[in-house]
Amino acid sequence: MRAVRVTSLDGPASVAVAEVAEPTLGAGQVLVDVHEAGVNFPDVLMTKGLYQMRPDLPFTPGSECSGVVREVAPGSSFAVGDRVVAFPILGAFAETVAVPDDLVFPLPDAVSFATGAALPMNYLTVHFALARRGRLVAGETVLVHGAAGGIGTAATQLAKAMGARVIAVVSSEDKAETARAAGADEVVLAGGFLARVKELTAGRGVDLVVDPVGGDRFTDSLRSLAPEGRLLVIGFTAGAIPEVKVNRLLLNNISVVGVGWGAFWTSDRAYLRTQWDAILPMLEAGTLDPPIGSTHPLADATAALVEIDDRRALGKVTLHLR
Repeated sequence: MRAVRVTSLDGPASVAVAEVAEPTLGAGQVLVDVHEAGVNFPDVLMTKGLYQMRPDLPFTPGSECSGVVREVAPGSSFAVGDRVVAFPILGAFAETVAVPDDLVFPLPDAVSFATGAALPMNYLTVHFALARRGRLVAGETVLVHGAAGGIGTAATQLAKAMGARVIAVVSSEDKAETARAAGADEVVLAGGFLARVKELTAGRGVDLVVDPVGGDRFTDSLRSLAPEGRLLVIGFTAGAIPEVKVNRLLLNNISVVGVGWGAFWTSDRAYLRTQWDAILPMLEAGTLDPPIGSTHPLADATAALVEIDDRRALGKVTLHLR
């Protein structure tokens, strides 16, 4: 079968498609013929050896995909022919992947494979961030950084579905429409966003900040919080990891909250299915509808990874296999 292979840690340009042996079904696994795979920032980091998970070379990247069940192990909750979303953690950029049964989820017939592939990494991360770590309640105001990207659009849609007002932050005007299409109530540019947030909230500030970007906007994100506001640290696509002076937290009664979704579910894998069951009604109702920014054939995996690395992605980036 065809699969994307990382043979050196020289970044997206070093990946290539090669012929490899098909996986065989193991105990407690589901064999999935991949139709669409989601591309994420951690995939980019892995091509550079900068992610916390560092598999031996060569390896096939890709943490999420959607497709059709080819084969199941005895006792599986799935059947041959089922449409599914899978979260193999590694190996999704291939025509077929073997996935533990508890990391496979049912995909409704009305939901496309592209939509399915856009869900696990971004939407389950954001669900964990907003519902569990951020304790978001209806009526609160949420500020979303990187609002035109995969995490940002997911955060916007889910926050709106949970009854929040969303102020989206984008780095350029050409990304504003993507944020609006995801449901943002207001869109502001990253440059000078603090003043606009204060204006839009009549000086009060926001209840929750979703920050997958980090970098030099972190301090102004803290300043944008209302009393008892929470800043959710999800990632650092800007590269720089910011530091916080804790007296800011004390004086303003605000919190910085870590969102380590992977670290959380690793010790409680059943939590993933609980999350999936929570977002499934919103998915079936069309409330959650990931904007697909670009779709690339498997042979153009480098282009897909570079698009994310260059922070040009508008919505979700996917690879199309079937």
